[in-house]
Amino acid sequence: MKIGITFAGQGAQYPGMGNDLYRTYESAQEIFDLAGGQVKDWCFEGDEETLKQTHVTQPCIYTVTMAAYKAFLEALKTEGLSDEVEIIGYAGFSLGEYAALTATGAIDEIKKGMEIVTKRGQLMNQAGLDAEGQPRGKMAAAMGKRELILEVVEEAREDGILEGVNFNSPSQTVVAGDKDAIERFVKAAKAKKIRATVLPVGTAFHSPMMVPAAQELKSILKDAGLKEPSAKIYANITAEDMMKDFDGGDPGEYLADVMSRQAMNPVYWEETIRNFKKDGAQALVEIGPGKTLSGLTKKTEPELGRFHIENAESLQETIEGLKALKEGK
Repeated sequence: MKIGITFAGQGAQYPGMGNDLYRTYESAQEIFDLAGGQVKDWCFEGDEETLKQTHVTQPCIYTVTMAAYKAFLEALKTEGLSDEVEIIGYAGFSLGEYAALTATGAIDEIKKGMEIVTKRGQLMNQAGLDAEGQPRGKMAAAMGKRELILEVVEEAREDGILEGVNFNSPSQTVVAGDKDAIERFVKAAKAKKIRATVLPVGTAFHSPMMVPAAQELKSILKDAGLKEPSAKIYANITAEDMMKDFDGGDPGEYLADVMSRQAMNPVYWEETIRNFKKDGAQALVEIGPGKTLSGLTKKTEPELGRFHIENAESLQETIEGLKALKEGK
């Protein structure tokens, strides 16, 4: 039975996330204990406003995601499915790509991953602030055909920053840019009967606004000593094998370049889902808070099996679902 693993990104957070995983699975408890008391407090006790802050969101989602992944591996072993399930590849949506790197050993320590995503969150937050320390960017989700949405982007950009940055499904594209450009985009989209909704995020992620953050992040990633992944990761910036263009040398240098570019370039998620299907995946298991990625899978490749793991209940449902898939039910 062939499956793909996908990891949740920023925006999926909610108060109390990960709490019952911590109480139910020893492997999950170990991850939270490694993350430390501050992260546990944020995850288990933090309110929505606290969890929306980028420097809080990124380490919290990373921790919950890795805890859920470790609990999943523990459950596969307990249920005798470890030898029945073949993971053909991994992918993570934006922040989730760091969970994919950790799951495949490219980031070889949870603590190291925590440090990287914490610094990443701080850098991306800072890059999105104006001279007065206020957010200068926004993002909007548009529903419609990609090519039509990108035509509106070109029309509305003028002299501002405005780009399509998350190509999520055949019917959803997320646009990022400075505040004025996003306002022009929403108005222009409405005129063309394209529904566009401004998202509750702090700034314009995966856009040229993130160039300063990407430059500093590259140095941090180089110092982290990243290793070659032990399994295939579908890269956000290409939707293909992250190591496809690696021609030897230092894998850490190579990955530092890939992941720094990820911060300021689009996420090709629709193509990623299609490539999982093309490569033989029978189902995708979304790991981390929420089930946004499962919804995008349904819109893109509806015949793929869809499971998600964010707590003890959904983990058990996933195990039962994989058993049924194995038996052809």
